[in-house]
Amino acid sequence: MANDITIYRKVVYPPRGVIYDKKNKVMLYNKIVYDLMVVPANISKNFDTLQFCRAIGIDTATFRHTIKRIVFKNKAVRQSVFMEELNDEQTARFQENMYMFPGFELMQRYIRTYPNNEAGLMLGYIGEVSPEMLKAERYTSYNQGDYTGMNGLERSYEEVLRGQRGVYFLERDNLNRPRDSYLNGKLDTPAVAGKSLQLYVDADLQGYAEKLMSNKIGSVVAIDPKTGGILAMVSSPTYDPNLLRGRDRAKNYSALYRNATHPLFNRAMQAAYQPGSTIKPMTGLVALDVGAITPSFGLACYGGYGLCGRFIACEHKDAGHAANFRLALAHSCNSYFCHIFRLTVDAKKFGSVKHGLQVWHNYFSSFGYGHPTGVDIPFEGKGLLPDSAYYNDRYNGVWNSCTIVFVGMGQGELALTPLQMANGMCIIANKGYYYTPHFVRAIGNNENDQILKKYHEKHQVTNIADTTFSVIQQAMQDVVESGTAAGAKIPGISICAKTGTVENKAIVGGQVIKMQNHSMFVAFAPRENPKIAIAVAIENAGFGATWAAPIASLLIEKYLKDTIATNRKAIEEKMVKANLINKYTYTIDSVRRLHDAETYRIKQERKRMNDSLAKANDSLLMRKWFDQQLKKKTKK
Repeated sequence: MANDITIYRKVVYPPRGVIYDKKNKVMLYNKIVYDLMVVPANISKNFDTLQFCRAIGIDTATFRHTIKRIVFKNKAVRQSVFMEELNDEQTARFQENMYMFPGFELMQRYIRTYPNNEAGLMLGYIGEVSPEMLKAERYTSYNQGDYTGMNGLERSYEEVLRGQRGVYFLERDNLNRPRDSYLNGKLDTPAVAGKSLQLYVDADLQGYAEKLMSNKIGSVVAIDPKTGGILAMVSSPTYDPNLLRGRDRAKNYSALYRNATHPLFNRAMQAAYQPGSTIKPMTGLVALDVGAITPSFGLACYGGYGLCGRFIACEHKDAGHAANFRLALAHSCNSYFCHIFRLTVDAKKFGSVKHGLQVWHNYFSSFGYGHPTGVDIPFEGKGLLPDSAYYNDRYNGVWNSCTIVFVGMGQGELALTPLQMANGMCIIANKGYYYTPHFVRAIGNNENDQILKKYHEKHQVTNIADTTFSVIQQAMQDVVESGTAAGAKIPGISICAKTGTVENKAIVGGQVIKMQNHSMFVAFAPRENPKIAIAVAIENAGFGATWAAPIASLLIEKYLKDTIATNRKAIEEKMVKANLINKYTYTIDSVRRLHDAETYRIKQERKRMNDSLAKANDSLLMRKWFDQQLKKKTKK
């Protein structure tokens, strides 16, 4: 008790590590702020509440409510935050009169600041550790009032970024004010600043991608195939990450959480889509490797596929558009890829379709599908990669290649995240290997930090020959040179790509609602010595060639040439100004109206049933009453 009176224990929080992009541009740094801390048990009985409230600019009702809340939540003997982020005037007034307010003190800390208002979901945010979190093993070294990373890189690299708290002991004077160092600082523990993070992210590319994706629902993922380093990750609509800091953090988070477009949901790595035609290069890769087809294999398609007892439409009717593999991929022939998928899983050497599908599943699993890639920010989704067990359960063991034929063209039960799609492009670009996608290139200045070791390991997929990958690459280049993605062509850059238009349906009350298609596009460039692999997904937008492809090509051009050619500025302007959220909200409203109508119908039906049951019950009760009266009269 004597020490508490004469010695002041000051805790100093170090600045968190700064986060830089690949060109050493600051993406996240610190700003000094002061929090007003309180230990309710140390507030004296003759405390001048009115004087205190005048000093920091609040009323006495707010003071009493805040103290009660703190005592209820954190107990009276624990130091807690009374007010976050005092402004300069509040800080000065409190410091002038702090000797009058025992139990209160100023705590210096650093608030995170995002200079470009970008990459919120990727960088993450920090928040105060809750009492529930303190019970977890991860937070045993934290105290009430400490801050920790809640999402993104802030959470994944918390131990690196947070640094180490410092503790300093100061002697108090007769007015209870801290003055000189106690014992010349022998007991002090200096604060250690957090380490910085250097990313693969190109901040200019990130900002440009967010600009192109404004007023759209979807995502962009760009990766350096040679390292696995993520160059840009956009989930749209996005939000200003500066909203999730300071005293309004909780209010802003609540508003973002309730937003109908879900800006807090990272569509780039959590949303799973049917990949549509963007999966056709992989379908072909497996078919070629298992020997189900050769590059010269052709199929006669005149507008659809009818070998499974139902007609699967194709966008092309002209003869010869699927005369060989390259032509079929360039024209994105649905019939061709449905058929070669069937040839793959039905191959005689596998013995049965169930074994054949499992072989196909193993290939796709090695491509990184059906499970998280291991990216270094939390809450990654895994998508869906069906296997024989899945279909056995769904169809009671009775199914064949026609049952699952849609998977070959990227529809059906297969679902991938955009991050997985971009990673798939890295595999084709590298002719058979990839590195786990990740953001951080170096911790401090150390690229070989032990934490990063797992991201330097090369993942070799099944032993597919380079010549097979070359066939796929050439066919994907044809897609841009003479096929469905001709609008994505960039002079002087050899782009390998695939468009995708994904059917989008909702089922409400047993009724299938056809909504706007999702626009998809995957690519890598240049073909020789690839430097960027990319996936773009735009919900409820239409054809892949109309929206996703132009956005991807602009990003490739921006990254490889650092500028957009004059003759492509019109495309850029169209993409920036396009507002596709209206389509999304219209679709959602339509589905919601149908859902509400169906809900009302069900409620009315239940009401009629309940009324009928009530009438029947009333009749039964009346009959029992008459029987009882009859029995009484009979006895008499």
